Amino acid sequence: MTKPPILIALVNDYDVVARGLATMIDGYRDRVLIAEIDTNEGVADQVDIVLYDTFAQPESDVDELSTLVRNPRARRVVVYTWNFHPALIQRAREQGMHGYLSKTLKARDLVAALEAVHAGELVISEQAPRARTAPGLDWPGRGEGLTDREAEVLALITQGMSNAQVADLTFLSPNTIKSYIRSIYRKIGVGSRTQAVLWGVDHGFTPDHHRIEHWKGGP
Repeated sequence: MTKPPILIALVNDYDVVARGLATMIDGYRDRVLIAEIDTNEGVADQVDIVLYDTFAQPESDVDELSTLVRNPRARRVVVYTWNFHPALIQRAREQGMHGYLSKTLKARDLVAALEAVHAGELVISEQAPRARTAPGLDWPGRGEGLTDREAEVLALITQGMSNAQVADLTFLSPNTIKSYIRSIYRKIGVGSRTQAVLWGVDHGFTPDHHRIEHWKGGP
């Protein structure tokens, strides 16, 4: 007998990010089926796995992750991120995460990892240094040449965070944040933080607030 597909809820504050992830794994709907996409909304359906994309949602936000873990509608919760700082992985495990998966995974490998989590395994990806994000993902500013990491920094800045706060929340060094900001300014053609924030507001770098209850014929 063919096994039913694993039901997935995608959680991220940015619609374009969640939709990009949904599109990337949609070709495997016989194995994983997206039940809902939540942007600033709680998980409503009974799902096998919540896949929590950390784009512009600070990995150190223990309240958000704890809420997902406690939700009785979610059997398992998996973090999907590019940031593999050991402290973040340890904190996620302490909070009860069932997986910590890299955004460098190709769609087929991501689906296989989700299946392993569903089967009861604790799955933590190996993260190669300077690895690129898997093809198929999307994020605000991609069309302007921003990398996903640069876009995340800009999103946090657009939310009003200082360099020090961004560094603390992402577990990156202050010098790394400054380097990202210089690159961001150059790519979007601005010369100040105020101009960058205004550009971010105008180009989709503020969180969305809705739920997509049915993704392309899902349950």
